[in-house]
Amino acid sequence: MRIEQIISAIEEYAPLSLQEDFDNSGLQVGDVSRKLQGILLCLDVTPEVLDEAMELDCNLIISHHPLLFRPLRTLTGKTYIERCVIKACKNDLVVYAAHTNLDNAWGGVNFYLAEKIGLQNIRFLKPGIIGGSGAIGELVAPEDEESFLERIYDIFQLKSLKHSPLTGKTIRDVALCGGSGAFLIPDAIAAGADVFLTGEARYNDYYDVEDRILLAVLGHYETEHYTKELFFDIISKKIPNFAAHFSNVNTNPINYL
Repeated sequence: MRIEQIISAIEEYAPLSLQEDFDNSGLQVGDVSRKLQGILLCLDVTPEVLDEAMELDCNLIISHHPLLFRPLRTLTGKTYIERCVIKACKNDLVVYAAHTNLDNAWGGVNFYLAEKIGLQNIRFLKPGIIGGSGAIGELVAPEDEESFLERIYDIFQLKSLKHSPLTGKTIRDVALCGGSGAFLIPDAIAAGADVFLTGEARYNDYYDVEDRILLAVLGHYETEHYTKELFFDIISKKIPNFAAHFSNVNTNPINYL
């Protein structure tokens, strides 16, 4: 089996045409015509992740966040990105990223998060021509705000959860967007959602929602580390007999006391 067969399976599920203009999803480093030895699934690519791939005899690394988000002007090893590219090239590793194309795909990252929460009737929060942004759905039964937030805290294995003042309303309609999704707050309000979950928000966002919606901010890494499971599901459905490894490297750059 060639590496390009795995990449084709990913791109059939989440075509590169779905990515945002600012993004750089797709092949980052390497020759996809090489024979596949093993697959390592991760959220971010770091030197430690590359070392882990080599220890596991994996020559394909599939990440959610692109290693090469901006063009390289030098390749001297000065930054961790340059060091990763050098190490990958020296060791014949292929690095591939599915970022906003996987976010914007039907059944993509946000749908996966919605399923984790137990939502029904899941659909795009902001539909596009083909794909869309965010997701919205309904809980099986209404929950009070505090109980809902406590359940979210447990599901996503959080160390902290920031939220706007409680509104006193019951939670039934839930909107969400993993990662940097605060741009969808107006869409969540317009859709009549009771709560909007995302990974990042600005200080003023907590003010601006007022009592129209409960805003809950979980952390960028925390809302997207399940992407590894989504990659696994996509690959195993297409190629059920080939095992992929989940990276055990914690690449979250944010630490908590």
